[in-house]
Amino acid sequence: MEGLYLFAAALILLLAGFRVAFVFGATALAFAYLNEDIGLEVFELLPYRIYGIMQNYTLISLPLFIFMGLILEKSGMAEKMLHSIGILFGKVRGGLAVSVIVVGAVMAASMGVVGASVVMMSVISLPIMLKYGYSKPLASGTIAAAGTLGQLIPPSIVLIILGDVMQISVGDLFKAAIYPSLILVGLYILYILFLAFFSKEAAPCIESDMPYREVVKEAAFSILPMLVLIVAVLGSIFAGIATPTESAAIGAAGAVVLAAINRQFSRSLLDYASTETVKITAMIFMILIGATAFSLVFNEAGGSDYVLEFFTEDIGEKWIFIAMTMLLLFVLGFFIDFIEITFIIVPILYPIAYEFDIDPLWFAVLIAMNLQTSFLTPPFGFSLFYLKGAAKDLVRTVDIYKGVLPFIALQLIAMGIILAFPGLIGA
Repeated sequence: MEGLYLFAAALILLLAGFRVAFVFGATALAFAYLNEDIGLEVFELLPYRIYGIMQNYTLISLPLFIFMGLILEKSGMAEKMLHSIGILFGKVRGGLAVSVIVVGAVMAASMGVVGASVVMMSVISLPIMLKYGYSKPLASGTIAAAGTLGQLIPPSIVLIILGDVMQISVGDLFKAAIYPSLILVGLYILYILFLAFFSKEAAPCIESDMPYREVVKEAAFSILPMLVLIVAVLGSIFAGIATPTESAAIGAAGAVVLAAINRQFSRSLLDYASTETVKITAMIFMILIGATAFSLVFNEAGGSDYVLEFFTEDIGEKWIFIAMTMLLLFVLGFFIDFIEITFIIVPILYPIAYEFDIDPLWFAVLIAMNLQTSFLTPPFGFSLFYLKGAAKDLVRTVDIYKGVLPFIALQLIAMGIILAFPGLIGA
């Protein structure tokens, strides 16, 4: 039970607003100091754990993929693609919203930085959608949902971290997430078209004077460089030519080349991408180090043994464990970030999944899809904050909340489909 007290103390401090990177380490240190049965000697293993993190080859891909996404964000290519595809689908009722989803999916496969995607699409597409008469909830929900696709679509940072935490191949996990990603994108598009069909004023069509052949040509030329980069990155992994880390290096170099071809590459762009990459990477690794200290004390206090005994002996049913796990992650997503959940909750749960002989790839994809909802769930969904900050007075907070609720429901439906049909994972 002492381990559960430790977990509860950390959760309370997180909800109180303390810095995530220091909460885990501080609670572990305080708990070990106050508990004579554990003592500070438990941290003798910590330097070896940190050294192991430093030597982790897979985690090198994190800063590389982040750098790639930031270069693409500031190079203007995504903005051009969003504009041209918006005109391409504009004649279809709800087509502009569909274009936001399509661009969000392409950006997710080439960027994977949720905050950057949401802010960029908010700045570019929200004023256009409102100008052409789209309802504020639909416009807000579409942008927030499209921006969070980077949580599930490879090369997702969440999938990389999950692969490392659960000790499974990141390349296999990328493959496993392909079909679930397509299902989710398909559900988003179907919902928008369905809503536009029955509520014409919510998503009107857009007329363009440009010849449609020119529209198609412009859209093709805007999306082709991104597709080439996606094929180079993911194709090299799936074909077994490169590891995720090596493909991340290919992606980072490719993003720089594309920015140079578009005459957008500059010293200021490089400085921005490099500085932001260091900030984001440092934040992730500080949380990882704090979580490592936390797990040492948690395991020493018997927390993992208690949880394992509860599910395998007291519950003893695989599907009840899965249902309780998904519910727990969904509820925690309302209050804390996916990184904390991944580093603290998942290490407790995945040994139990192995005990129940649950396919780790399938379980990891379910977790990733569940964690994606944490970006949309009020009141602390990060995508909601990003959207409101970028939109300023264009939409109210209540409009954003109304808009994301259907997309949260669609994510849960997609998760239900993967639960019902485990064979859909693409590994």
